[in-house]
Amino acid sequence: MFQAEMSAQRAAQANAVRVPSPPSALPEQPPDDLRRLGEALQAHAPDVLRETVARTVGSGEAVDTLVQDSFERICSGSTVAVARWIAGEGLEVTVDAARETSTIFGELAAHRAASLNEVTRRSMMWRNVMAEVLCESAAQLNASADALSQALNMLQLSMEFSLLRMCECFEAERRRTDEELARREEELAFHATHDALTGLPNRTLILDRVKQMLARAARSKTPVAALFIDLDNFKSINDTLGHAVGDELLRAVAARLQGVVRHADALGRLGGDEFVVISEELTLAAGPELIAERMLEALKHPFNLGPDQGTRLTVTASVGIAAGERASAEDLLRDADIAMYRAKWDGKNRYTVFDTNMQDKMQNRMELEMDLREALAKDEFHLVYQPTFGLGDMRPNAVEALIRWQHPRRGLVQPDAFIPLLEETGLIVEVGAWVLEKACRQSAMWKAAGYPIDIAVNVSGRQLDDDRLIADIEGALSASSLAAAALTIEITETTLMRNTEETARRLTAIKQLGVRIAIDDFGTGYSSLAHLQRFPVDALKIDRSFIAGMRENKEGETLIHTLVQLGKALSIETFAEGIEEQQELSILRDENCDSGQGYLFARPLDVAATEAFFAKWREDVAPALAPQVR
Repeated sequence: MFQAEMSAQRAAQANAVRVPSPPSALPEQPPDDLRRLGEALQAHAPDVLRETVARTVGSGEAVDTLVQDSFERICSGSTVAVARWIAGEGLEVTVDAARETSTIFGELAAHRAASLNEVTRRSMMWRNVMAEVLCESAAQLNASADALSQALNMLQLSMEFSLLRMCECFEAERRRTDEELARREEELAFHATHDALTGLPNRTLILDRVKQMLARAARSKTPVAALFIDLDNFKSINDTLGHAVGDELLRAVAARLQGVVRHADALGRLGGDEFVVISEELTLAAGPELIAERMLEALKHPFNLGPDQGTRLTVTASVGIAAGERASAEDLLRDADIAMYRAKWDGKNRYTVFDTNMQDKMQNRMELEMDLREALAKDEFHLVYQPTFGLGDMRPNAVEALIRWQHPRRGLVQPDAFIPLLEETGLIVEVGAWVLEKACRQSAMWKAAGYPIDIAVNVSGRQLDDDRLIADIEGALSASSLAAAALTIEITETTLMRNTEETARRLTAIKQLGVRIAIDDFGTGYSSLAHLQRFPVDALKIDRSFIAGMRENKEGETLIHTLVQLGKALSIETFAEGIEEQQELSILRDENCDSGQGYLFARPLDVAATEAFFAKWREDVAPALAPQVR
């Protein structure tokens, strides 16, 4: 009945209802009529919801289902709260409901789920439907005009309170959203100018700061410098220990470098394992060389890495310094980069100051690297072989395979000119595998021809950093059918000590294949007796500098005696490199050194010359030495 009457009167009432403004004080009225109006309004809460939804659907803004459900829930809750207030339950009922309602409305608006205009429009429609229901209920209940007026005033008060709270919530949400946007903009700006891994300024920010530094230097005539820092052999750390440890190391290096640069200097990371320091004014009082020395010194202390800090690493760096005015920031960093590469060529773990001649050298080096990358495919490498001898019977017992590069334009490129570049570029891994296979095949051919000659192959630190070396050795032995015991792998003492745990594991795996292992250049590194006992070593190759030292003083002989006795104590073969004079040979034989090689016997020879040497030795040299053989 009520719903039918309401529908019939709706069109006329929609425009006729005018909610009066609340008076300064509510007039006296029969409380019974007001209570009955509140009860009637609460009873018709579903009608209020239905009518409000009917008026909003198809008009205004389209909203999704979740937002529409929020509107309907708010409408139902607000209707009941206002009805209970009118019925006499107290203002707190509607205040609580209004607070909850306005908060939800404010969040909707602030999060742009619905516009503030749409939220306000729907609130007004709800208010109008509520007023219409009150008017119709008053007519049916024959309630007094004063009771209806007070009920409408209470509705208006509730509406205004809700709108006020809604605006406050909207403003609070807007401020919060603005603050969040500002924070995110700051984060984006930071990430655009800083390295994500270390938090240091990145290339973009460093270039900007260098531009500013150069501009200040031009005005004030103050010195400026850039120091380019590149970690030595960082790729091998990533390859062997994983990128997680590599990233942890980079963060630790950044923190350590940050601790030694001065406040006026700026440290940045350009990418990979490359860092840069820019310095100006008073920080250059003692020169940029002092800054470089402090950084190199800071890196000497080991880093403890990994989840349990159980991975202990010591790293070095090469530092290039470019000082003075430049036309651009890029030019200053480029020159520092060139000087850094020069430091690497000179042996790493040092700094070098840029000079103009380095640009030509850099260009030559780049051209050499490009040629080197094509050398293997173009079959420009070949092997030569230097014989080694048992010093007891003076018979040749093996050869050491040595790589040579015959370039069509450069001619014969010396090993010192290209082997360090093979190491630095990582090409040594592929080229080293070729050397292994080529040397094993040649040794197998000599053995098949009746020469009882074993073969030794040098293995670089980059090769030893990767498990691929084990597979390369297995592949070379399998392809050539050479007995594993006929192959000796030579590793320098300094390489042996780079990563002792992983090195010991790989050498053990190689030893299990049956291959012999020799420490090359022994005495030039820092291995101790305890370290030597950790590795499955078969031979110690005493560095040639100690052999030459025997000619100069008595202490040289004493040192040779000590090294040979160390080998005897460890049941390890001792081997002398670089024997050039008969006197050296005599001393070594008196000390019972097991084997040796050097120009006294033969220089490195190609295949044909090696075979001719063996034949000639058998015919001519061996008989001459026979009286000296004990």
